[in-house]
Amino acid sequence: MGKDENPYSRAVRKAVKAFWGTRDAQARLQEERGITDQGTRSAVTGGRQMDGFIELLRNLAVENGVPADYVHTRSTTLPGYYRPTKDWDFLIITPSKELIATIEVKSQVGSFGNNFNNRTEEALGNSEDFWTAFREGALQKHFRPWLGYIMIVEKSEVSTRPVDVSEPHYKVFSEFSKSSYLNRYDILCWKLIAERKYDSTAVLWTEKKGPTFGDVSKRTSMFRFLNLYTQQLKAHEDLFK
Repeated sequence: MGKDENPYSRAVRKAVKAFWGTRDAQARLQEERGITDQGTRSAVTGGRQMDGFIELLRNLAVENGVPADYVHTRSTTLPGYYRPTKDWDFLIITPSKELIATIEVKSQVGSFGNNFNNRTEEALGNSEDFWTAFREGALQKHFRPWLGYIMIVEKSEVSTRPVDVSEPHYKVFSEFSKSSYLNRYDILCWKLIAERKYDSTAVLWTEKKGPTFGDVSKRTSMFRFLNLYTQQLKAHEDLFK
C-alpha cells in the first residue's frame, strides 16, 4: 500500500506495527520466564496481538458518531444456537440492545498447513451459529446486524508458493489448484461474502520486515472492508444520538 493510497492507510500501518511489536514482546517475556512454546506459539499464547486492529475499529466507530460506551472490546459474549455463548472480538451494541456490528479478527503466522483448515472450519462454524441464533430470536430482530471477519496473514516463502492438493477420488474446484495459502485465504474470505456468511471480510498480508503490508485482492481488501463497516455505522447514526 502506498502512503496515501486510501484514508485508512496510516491507521492500518499503525495496527500492523503493533501486531508485530506485541508478538515480539510476548515471545521475549515467555523466554525470560523460561517458557518456550513450540514454533511461534510463544508469540501468540499471551494474546493481545490483535489489539491494534481492535483499536482501529473502535476509533473509526467513535469518529463516525458511535458513543464510546456502545463499543465493546472486553465484554463481547453473545448467545449462540449450537453452543451457549461465543466470545467475539468486537461488538457495537446500543443501550436498548440493538446489535449494530460484530467482528472477528484473526491472524496466521507460520504453521499454514496445520491451521488453514482449522481457520476455515472456525469461520464457517461461527457464522452459522451467529445467524441461526439471530434467526431464532437470541438477538434483536429490528434489523439485520452486520457481521465482519478480518484475517491477517504473514507473507513468506511458505505462504506464497503453490500448494499441491490431494485428489484421490474427485477433482477439487479449479481455483484451489496450485493456489498458495495466501490465495486460499482470499478465496475463503470471498466465498464467505458470496454465500452471505459474513457481510464483509478482509485478508491483509504482512511481513515483519518494515513491517510491510498489503491486500491480497481488491475483493477482500481492508479498504473495502472498512468502507462497508463505516457505511453500516452511518446507516444507523440515528441510534447514536
